[in-house]
Amino acid sequence: MNTDLAGLRKGDLDTREEHLYRLLDRARDHGDPSAIAALRAMVRDYPDYHRSLYTRAMNQAAVFADPGLHEPLLEALADTRYNCQAWAAMGCAAMDVRESVPQLIELLDHPQWIAVDEAIKALGVLGDVSTVPALRPLLGDGAEWVRQRAADALAKIGGAEALEALWDEFEHRRFARIGYIASGLALFTPDIIPRLVEAAADPDPNRRYWAAVALGSTGDERAVPTLERLQAEDRGATVFDGEVRVAAKKALRTARRIQAAIAARGPGIEAATADRRAGRASQPE
Repeated sequence: MNTDLAGLRKGDLDTREEHLYRLLDRARDHGDPSAIAALRAMVRDYPDYHRSLYTRAMNQAAVFADPGLHEPLLEALADTRYNCQAWAAMGCAAMDVRESVPQLIELLDHPQWIAVDEAIKALGVLGDVSTVPALRPLLGDGAEWVRQRAADALAKIGGAEALEALWDEFEHRRFARIGYIASGLALFTPDIIPRLVEAAADPDPNRRYWAAVALGSTGDERAVPTLERLQAEDRGATVFDGEVRVAAKKALRTARRIQAAIAARGPGIEAATADRRAGRASQPE
């Protein structure tokens, strides 16, 4: 391991980066104990190594994950001087560092966009339902990418509170294009199906349009009759000139692709998916 660590300290930065990539390849492809130990040592003593090495390593943090790295990851998450908080957030997500949740919430107000981005993604991966109140306001952020990341995170976290946050945004539509909300709601299948079917009969064509998009993304056979009706009969148009019947046609194709993919993976996939969704929906608020 000493030689592997020395390669991360000596030479110009390009040479050290090349050495890091070799370590990552050895760890990922061969489970090389020496390479894994060197990568872990670099994370433990992160201030001794160039930021570029740390950021590149964190992009593949799952390759050398270890519970013993939780504490140095938390330190790096708070270290404004080292300025790798975004990549520390990546590591916390990859290594399931649940103690990082309070610090990740603080990063939601970080001036660097990448720190905000990685904090939101990490909160989604860690799946702590207590973070829903912190993520929910981001659905109204002025930047679409923030809204999309927040919706994705809420959908991953699941539970009644996350569902209601997404549904409230679906109903009130502060923004014209809410495909990310539709995609998030689709992950709450099967419970969300009746709500979406009802929304697909709403007088507002915007609501029908996004209900169709969400129904298609569920891949659920129960969505098909509603989508077929919308495709055949609905001539409504949205505020951005999207047609409900066109959305329904595309949604039917999406639903069929999902169904075909599930069938190709084998009979156990659908049941496993249902179990995961049921477990998510039953989380305490």
